[in-house]
Amino acid sequence: MVTTKLLKSGVRLIVKQMDGLFSVTMGILVGTGAAFERDDEDGISHFIEHMQFKGTDTRTAFEISDAFDALGAQVNAFTGKDLTCYYAKSTSDHVSDAFALLSDLFLNSTFPEEEMKREKGVVLEEINMDEDSPEDLCLDLLARATFGSVAYGRNILGPAKNVKRFTREDLFRYKAERYCPENIVLSFAGNISIAQAEDLAERYFGDLHGEKFTQREKKIEYVSQNLFRNKQIEQAHFAISFPSVEREHPSMNAVQLMNAVLGGGMSSRLFKKVREELGLAYSVYSYTSHYQETGLLSVYAGVNPQKAEEAAKAVVSVIQDYKKNGLTEEEFLRGREQLKSSAVFSQENTSSQMLLYGKHLLYTGKVYDLEGRMAELTALKRQDVLDAISAHFDFARVSVASVGNLKEGIRV
Repeated sequence: MVTTKLLKSGVRLIVKQMDGLFSVTMGILVGTGAAFERDDEDGISHFIEHMQFKGTDTRTAFEISDAFDALGAQVNAFTGKDLTCYYAKSTSDHVSDAFALLSDLFLNSTFPEEEMKREKGVVLEEINMDEDSPEDLCLDLLARATFGSVAYGRNILGPAKNVKRFTREDLFRYKAERYCPENIVLSFAGNISIAQAEDLAERYFGDLHGEKFTQREKKIEYVSQNLFRNKQIEQAHFAISFPSVEREHPSMNAVQLMNAVLGGGMSSRLFKKVREELGLAYSVYSYTSHYQETGLLSVYAGVNPQKAEEAAKAVVSVIQDYKKNGLTEEEFLRGREQLKSSAVFSQENTSSQMLLYGKHLLYTGKVYDLEGRMAELTALKRQDVLDAISAHFDFARVSVASVGNLKEGIRV
């Protein structure tokens, strides 16, 4: 059972009641992230997410974490390109206390100066860690190669120079503009009654006030570059991307099925050819990214540097064959079942349900419809996927990123 409510403050609530379970995941989703930042703010959404946990009017950072531990509850947060999410999971008998704590750190954080100094060091180490994670670095480079240094091309962590100079006033100013009631969704999933969820939402967010919310326009430009970072590491990593469809595009299901057949699993074309047949990569896969205005289909591989060019040619060969000959009926049916089962499996996890229903409401203003999704997948035809394949994989608009001990970047 799924219920929604618009609070008097303008905050939206969605509740996925899952009887028979013993836990609840609760989330506070904000429609902001790296894609909405300006140059001097680059990285601020992520830094605010960190600082929200560092003390409120009534609790220190340690008291917040200690209180969650005392309930046996889990708490965390993440920042994305266009979403920041704070969430907690607790047993059903501790929902009220867990949500009170989550609401406190979200609504009442004071960003203490001493904590800011310490947390800047933590985030700078996170930036260093990203630099030392070649797969992450490669995919960050791919985003920049695709969209440039703005909007979806931004690194979520931001540059170190920005993190070092952020002030409390910067954080409060950005939060006041972006953390507005109209830009917030509360999402509950698990063994919780509608009445309890509505009571908690109204208690903590019913009277929330904020500045009049004005959505920022994102500057979207598709630059199609080739970027390379030389690093003395054992593997070479490369990724390529092609333009794809936006989040609400009518062919979205066909595109996702197209991706599943190309590189979505162990039976995919990329996995069978590049890893199993040629032995050129341990990790090779494709994935889609769908945003409000645009989308991407991307391929990643981690390979031996001496065989990087050969692996890249093999990836390109698989894509070109896919573009030329399409997919078989067997591949279509298997891919469709994979999408269906993935949608069903996610229904059995409170965390994935909290995020799925919360994001869908935040992004579209609509309630996610599982039955509708399953009906759409059932109605999908092989020709729909063939049409999607025909509309994708334009090598004149390909973006490429590579990282490793190479003389030059990978070319495709």
